[in-house]
Amino acid sequence: MEVPVTTEGVTTAAPAATTAPPVHKIVGVRFIPVGKIYHFDATRVADVRVDDWVVVTTSRGKQMGQVAAINPPKHNAGDGPLKSIERLATNRDLALKKYWETQEVGAMVFGREKSRGLALPLKIIKAEYTFDGQRIAFLYVLDEGFENVDVEPLRAALQPQFKAKVEMRLTGPRDAAKIIGGAGACGMTERCCAKFLTEFSPVSVKMAKEQGLSLNPSDITGMCGRLRCCLIYEYEQYVEARKQLPKRNKEVGTPFGKGKVLDVLPLKDAVLVLIGETVQEVARIDLQPLTELEALEKKVETPCSGNHGCNCGVHRSTGKKKKKRPQPQKKEDDTPNPNPQ
Repeated sequence: MEVPVTTEGVTTAAPAATTAPPVHKIVGVRFIPVGKIYHFDATRVADVRVDDWVVVTTSRGKQMGQVAAINPPKHNAGDGPLKSIERLATNRDLALKKYWETQEVGAMVFGREKSRGLALPLKIIKAEYTFDGQRIAFLYVLDEGFENVDVEPLRAALQPQFKAKVEMRLTGPRDAAKIIGGAGACGMTERCCAKFLTEFSPVSVKMAKEQGLSLNPSDITGMCGRLRCCLIYEYEQYVEARKQLPKRNKEVGTPFGKGKVLDVLPLKDAVLVLIGETVQEVARIDLQPLTELEALEKKVETPCSGNHGCNCGVHRSTGKKKKKRPQPQKKEDDTPNPNPQ
């Protein structure tokens, strides 16, 4: 209600109090270790901190996740409104989650037996319960050469054996390698995807070529059967370094003489140059493009040809016309010519 305010005989209405718009608290939640972070609105939860367990509603039902970040990068409005965190997880929720996790291995083994009985070209790699046991998802990969398989018969065969709702979820080779874990193809005791990669980036053979790696499939393929994720780690550094260096088979000038580039060493900022019968490693700062070197040598050897064709620059015209100085005009002589013609 507006209250009249009187000032020096003038009655005015006080402006209505404005309320500040609510500040939304955005948090990042992760559902599996080293997994992708999803954003949620935590306005309804008073005190939420990193590493807290929270309960959220997703397209796959109620899920329990762990807070990985507070106020992560701004949410893209085009993605639609954020879902809210329902509440902090209780000790009972955590106990339920732990119990259902102990039932997952047995469910996976049972699912594999059923899939073998139906002779389906797939492999179940994990069974995953929701924290409250209301749903169970069987994650599977298809055998090589198969792109689409009807898994409804398998789901129908599994459903009577579980009180939870059964779901079948197709998983890609890279995600499967992340779930299974194990040693990497390079010899690391733990695969990059399982150790620290939260998302997969596109990788191409071009990245291996740019880094001068062997294109043998066994050398650039990971345990998932796809190109190794590590091919992207140093790719940008190689691209930027190569921009400053001459390409292979290009002739260059060096302190040792003229030569041809045999190989490029981007990380050393140098090239290997064949000079005569010897190979020299030459740093980029010591290289001189052959075209520039030849132009300088030709300029030295060619004699000066005068003002119009001067090569040395001494007599070269600047292209500007010189202004002529005005000549003083001679006064007319009034004395008559003694010898008129």
